[in-house]
Amino acid sequence: MPFITAGYPNLKASGELLEALVQGGADLIEIGVPFSDPLADGATVQHASQVALEQGTTLDDCFDRARAFRARGHTTPLIFMGYSNPFLQYGLDRLARVAADAGVNGFIVPDLPLEESDEFAVPFRAHGLDLIFMVAPTSTGARLREVASRASGFIYCVSLTGVTGARSTMSGGLREYMARVRAVSSLPLAIGFGISTPDHVREASSLADGVIVASALINHIDSVPAAEQANEAEEFVRSLAAATGKRQ
Repeated sequence: MPFITAGYPNLKASGELLEALVQGGADLIEIGVPFSDPLADGATVQHASQVALEQGTTLDDCFDRARAFRARGHTTPLIFMGYSNPFLQYGLDRLARVAADAGVNGFIVPDLPLEESDEFAVPFRAHGLDLIFMVAPTSTGARLREVASRASGFIYCVSLTGVTGARSTMSGGLREYMARVRAVSSLPLAIGFGISTPDHVREASSLADGVIVASALINHIDSVPAAEQANEAEEFVRSLAAATGKRQ
């Protein structure tokens, strides 16, 4: 499940990157909606968001990326990851309607308190959209059960305490943590935060149904000339997909 930020490095290029991720073997794509205060994100995703905002990328631009993707016949699920303020400003009923029309499948809203999630969940549910909740290694059993009672689509299992960002090693205790989440929900589980290499993906995919890679992909894209970014993104995702044992 690779992640890119809409509008980064620019709007046209982010559309080309979506195509590359599909060709590389992405099963689901997470699209970041640029926001000025992305509190769950580390330096890499913050930078991508800031660049996109400086170029004037709006929420409607994000929906346009999704529409263009669907117009080319792609069926790969698209999940928008963004923060509450822009969505509330847009209007939640309108947000759900436009998202569904654009071919978006669901949303991750990291700063949305579970207790206040019905405001989002009701219009999303009415338009067939999933609201993806996050859990963490520090989540109590009671909290996990509460998330399981509200979740749809899949559950996003944050692999560590802290913000997004590439790490050199996986968090210890991951197997026990994932077993705790499995015990309360039959939904698919996806692991994200800090996953950087094929070895990380191999380990995470043995414990979960999905593996989310964000900062490491963006860092790799940034390391090559603009003309090579789409091809490099495709190859990078292909190497990660291969680590899951998925046949290309």
